[in-house]
Parts: sequence; C-alpha cells; structure tokens
Amino acid sequence: MSTSSESPAPEYYEDEIDLFELAANLWEDKVLIAGITALAAVFSVVFALSQPNVFEAKALLQPKASQGGGASSLARQYGGLASLAGISLPSGSGESKTQLALEVLKSKRFAYDFAERHELLPALFALKDVDSAGEVVLDPALFEVSTGRWLREVSPPRSAKPSPEEVHEAWGELLSVSEAKDSGFVNLSVQHRSPMLAKQIVEWLITDINETLRAQDLAEAERAIGYLEEQLKATSVAEVRSLLAGLLRSHTESRMMATVDPAYVFAVIDPATLPEQKVAPKRALICMLGTLVGGFLGVLVSLIRRALRNRAEATASGAEA
Repeated sequence: MSTSSESPAPEYYEDEIDLFELAANLWEDKVLIAGITALAAVFSVVFALSQPNVFEAKALLQPKASQGGGASSLARQYGGLASLAGISLPSGSGESKTQLALEVLKSKRFAYDFAERHELLPALFALKDVDSAGEVVLDPALFEVSTGRWLREVSPPRSAKPSPEEVHEAWGELLSVSEAKDSGFVNLSVQHRSPMLAKQIVEWLITDINETLRAQDLAEAERAIGYLEEQLKATSVAEVRSLLAGLLRSHTESRMMATVDPAYVFAVIDPATLPEQKVAPKRALICMLGTLVGGFLGVLVSLIRRALRNRAEATASGAEA
C-alpha cells in the first residue's frame, strides 16, 4: 500500500479580481466614463464661475506694553496693611490688555454693537452684489433702504432683523485675528465681497477696540480716584495715607495715559490697504476636484453596471441549467 505525496492542486475562486479583465472592461466603457467625467467638469466650471469673488484686507498691529501697573504692585505690597486698617482697596488687574482685546474682538456683544454702530447689518445679511466700483448693492427683497425696514423671511425664533446670534455667526466668517507667539504682533484680517468695505472694517475695528478698552480703563481710573480721595479724607494713619497717595498717583497716571493715547491697546505697524487680488474662490482647484470626482464616479458607474450584467448572466445560466 503506497501513500501519495502529491501536493493538492491550487484552488481558484471565481470572485478573484483580474486586473487585466478589469482594465479591459473599463476600456469598453470608456465612452460612458469620459461622458460622466466631462459632465462633472462642466458642472464644476459653471459652479466655480458662479461663486462671487471674496477679498481680504489685512493689518499688522503691535500691542502696547500691558503691565499690572503701580496700582497692582502697591496693592500687593500694602494689601495686608490696608486690610488691617479696615480699608477695601480696588484690586489691580495683571491681565494682559492684548488678550482682553482679542477676546473682546471675538465677543458677541462687541460684534453686534460694532455692526449696529457702523450700519453693517445690511452689507452682511442683505448683500446682493458688488458693483464695478466695489460698492455694495443690497437686495431690495431683504432690506428696504428708504425706510431701513427688514423684509427677510425667517423661521422663528429668529426675526427679520438679524439677531446678535446671527451677527456672531457671520462675525466668525468675516473676521480673523491671531497673535504671533514669538513676536507678540497681532494679525487682523477681514474678508468680504467688497474690497473697499473690507478695508474700511479693518480700520474701524482698530479704532473701536482701542476706544472701547480706553473708555473702560478711563472709567475704572475715575472710580478709583474718587474712592481713594474719600479714603484719604477718612484716615489719619500715616502708613495708610502713604499707601493711598501712591495708589492715587498710579491711577492718575493711568487716567492721563488713557486720555492722551488714541492707540491705547494696538499701534498700527502695517495699515490695511485696498485688496486687489481675490482670496476666494479657488476656481482652478474647484474645477480640478470636480473633474476628479467625475472620473471616479464614471469608474464606479462602470463597475456597478458590469457587476449587474454579470449577475444577470449568471442568473440566466443557472435557470437554463
């Protein structure tokens, strides 16, 4: 009795993919694939051309030095003494004015107040087109210029006039602000379909953020000075009076700086200029991606079509057998 050491014959599976057969099948459907690719290319070109140009205005800002100031150092030094004397001192803030200004720029309240103050709501929510001179053309179906009435049709809880929530959403697409970690310089940019308005908004933003924080610090200094003057009149302890005099001098200096310096938080290093080149849309990229998607779609349709045909043939062969 002999044993056979013959190796088993290799197994073949009907569902293995033959690359040559696949290439041949795709070549047979070359007209279909080319047609779908061409259709997608035409659609992407039409879509790209229908997108409006967007321009970006930029400015480079230098933050002013932000220190806690004499008020903070004196409060830390004599805080215990003032507490023992029964005097409540205003706490000095060591928070960076730059970080505060950046957060204010992104805030909902500032965005809505800014848009209202400079009458930007129609340009943000009722824009129809931009003429050859860069001027904004409003859609009369959304905003009535003569009466200032909003005609938008929106679903509740939103109203015809844009709400602070809507303005803040649009603000994120309009404004871009970033701080360089190494140098501390701040890049401020605004994108809009009107190059003139984009430049104007950047200039308004710089002026308004400086004025907003200047007014806040000025009001705080005025309150502190009034408080310290009252405390000076109410105490006769030499050490406490020395402390209060130092704090009063510090807040007086802060009030002077807030009064005389218009560039209170940011100084302009590179001002915004009228943008001449669009930043969006990337029409060449849109056309390229659209054509590639069309090619993949054509191949997919060919493969599905071939698979359905093979299944139909297999079903017919089984029925005949």
